[in-house]
Formats: sequence, C-alpha cells, structure tokens
Amino acid sequence: MTSTPAPKTILLVSGLSGAGKTTALKTLEDMGWEVVDNLPLVLLDRLLDTPLPAGHSDADERPLAIGIDARTRGFDANAIVRRIKALREKHGHDVETLFLDCSGSELERRFAETRRRHPLALDRPAADGISRERELTEPLRRWASQVIDTTAFSSNALQQEIRNRYTRERLSDPVLTILSFGFSRGMPRNADLMFDMRYLRNPHWDDALRPKTGLDPDVAAYIAQDPAYEDTVSRIEALLTTLLPRYAEGGKTYITVAFGCTGGRHRSVHVAERVARYLQDAGFSPTVSHRNMESAPQDALEKRRPGGPKAQS
Repeated sequence: MTSTPAPKTILLVSGLSGAGKTTALKTLEDMGWEVVDNLPLVLLDRLLDTPLPAGHSDADERPLAIGIDARTRGFDANAIVRRIKALREKHGHDVETLFLDCSGSELERRFAETRRRHPLALDRPAADGISRERELTEPLRRWASQVIDTTAFSSNALQQEIRNRYTRERLSDPVLTILSFGFSRGMPRNADLMFDMRYLRNPHWDDALRPKTGLDPDVAAYIAQDPAYEDTVSRIEALLTTLLPRYAEGGKTYITVAFGCTGGRHRSVHVAERVARYLQDAGFSPTVSHRNMESAPQDALEKRRPGGPKAQS
C-alpha cells in the first residue's frame, strides 16, 4: 500500500521572460528552498512523490519553489491553474503562486541591453514576443497569490523583495514594509497604501538642511514644526492600527505602506521612521526601506521655492 505524501509548501514562480524569474529562484535557493526550474507539468506528481533521502524525516522537508514559464515544454496556463487547485484541494499542499510582471518598454530595454533574443520571437522584434507571452500567461497572472512588478527594480531590489516576502517562517501576521519615496522619481508600483507628505514644510529649501535627510534630528524638528504635522500623522498612525489587523483577518500576507514627498529624502523618510516606530510599539514588526534617500538633492525636482519663483527644470 502506497503511503500518502505529507503536505508540502510549494511556491510556483512564473512571469514574463526578462522580468526576474531567475533572480527570484536563485534568491529562494539561497534562503534554503529546494528549487526546480522549467519542470514539465507531467513530471510534477513524480517530483512530489519522491521520498526524502534515507535518514531524513518530514521535519527536514524544505519548501519547494518551481519555476515555470511559457518556454516550459507543454506550457498551458489554464492547465497549470487547474493543477494548482488540485494540489490544494485533493492533496492538502500549501501552494502559493508568484508572478513577475514588467512593463513592455522596460523588457525591450533589458533584452536590448543583454543582446538576448526573446524566446518567443527569435526571428522577430522583442515586442512581438513580449506581447505573445503576456497573452499566454495572463491566466497565471490573474490567479497568482502575489504579483511583483519589477519595472523599477534593480536585481538587488528584487532579491530583497523576495527575502522580505518568502522567509521560511510561516507567520500569521502580514509581512509589513514601510517605504519612503520621492514622487518626482516615480511612484512605487507595489504599494498597498500610499500617503502624500508634500503638504508638510520642505527642509530642502533650508540651506543647512538640504544635504541632510529625514534621519537627522534637526530635519525631523523642522518638519514637526509644521502646524498640520502632529494631527495628520497621528491620524495616519491610528488608521493603520485599525486597518492592519483587518488585512490579517482577510488573509493578506504582505502589506507595503508608502510615504512620499517630492524628492524622497526628507519628509517621507522622517514620517516613515516615526510611523514604523509607532507600529513597532503597537506590536507590529515593520521593515523600513528608504528608496530615494541616497539620491542627490535637486532644486529642479522640488518645483517651487516657498515665496520664490518656480524652479527651472
């Protein structure tokens, strides 16, 4: 009599060619996951039924990440979705799906930069292959537990995002990231909640504070002198302590709360740090990330000096 395999933790990693699947899988492997790439769907049952090596128990079972995309033999997105449902419902496996997306223009740039041909358009422009692959993988994108848009991600940023989302510990609370950024440098694509701090007085126009950041006490003191500061930030903190437990109850696993100002160096950094400390004191475990804090200050990005003419671009 054949014994039923123990339920496994499985992450299916898919997405568009050039969007970062290889980077994601390598990062998961570095984190201790067992990784298999481009596995034909017909071999999935055989892989899951393969017993652990002699001397290993179920406690030694590593979570499994399986890479699959439109290049995989026998690729059929709808069949994969049905297979995922069966793994969950019939076999009790803990299955999640991650889809790596990216804008078409950025994918074209990446293929041109690396001088690679798109796998679905070997004799045509990369744009043709990108369009075809987007069509083929759309059912997987709709079904995915998590979607990461890597358009604005460097390789290092994607690695950090994977580490934040897929640590081996299975926590009941959502993984919470507090992010600061500059609107003039582009809005973050993965933010669940976004707050605009541009209403606060801007330290950029103080010559002594311009080269500093929101981590400096004198910059924090300058921002806190704004008459609207304490009331509005306190309201944001109260809102988050109400919303975050609701997200957890709804099964949301990852939450990114973003605070933006013009350049991403002063107001957003300070408020993100303050809110993160508040949430930590309230029993949450936030990770803080400052996307644009190290960017050089530029008058042209700040648009208008208080009491003065509009900055020249």
